[in-house]
Amino acid sequence: MEIKHQLNGTKGLFYIEQDGKKVAEMEYTQAGAQRMIINHTEVSDALRGKGAGMQLVRGAADHARKNNMKIFPLCPFTRSVFEKKPEEFSDVWDH
Repeated sequence: MEIKHQLNGTKGLFYIEQDGKKVAEMEYTQAGAQRMIINHTEVSDALRGKGAGMQLVRGAADHARKNNMKIFPLCPFTRSVFEKKPEEFSDVWDH
């Protein structure tokens, strides 16, 4: 699954498309040059249980690393992933 990214001003989106439709997405707000606040993650029923949510979290973390940013996981799903895998995300976790 390819993770795509778009940024419009301070609002951003990581997403997965299938047949031209967004089937999984993670919304965030950029708070300054070095902080992302992940607000919401949603995965369609067609992708549930296939790791799409985790791939979105990893895509956001990769983006944060490349851009020297930290992530504040306001989204309950993202927060739970960070809490379950601190060794993978501690370098980008703003808590």
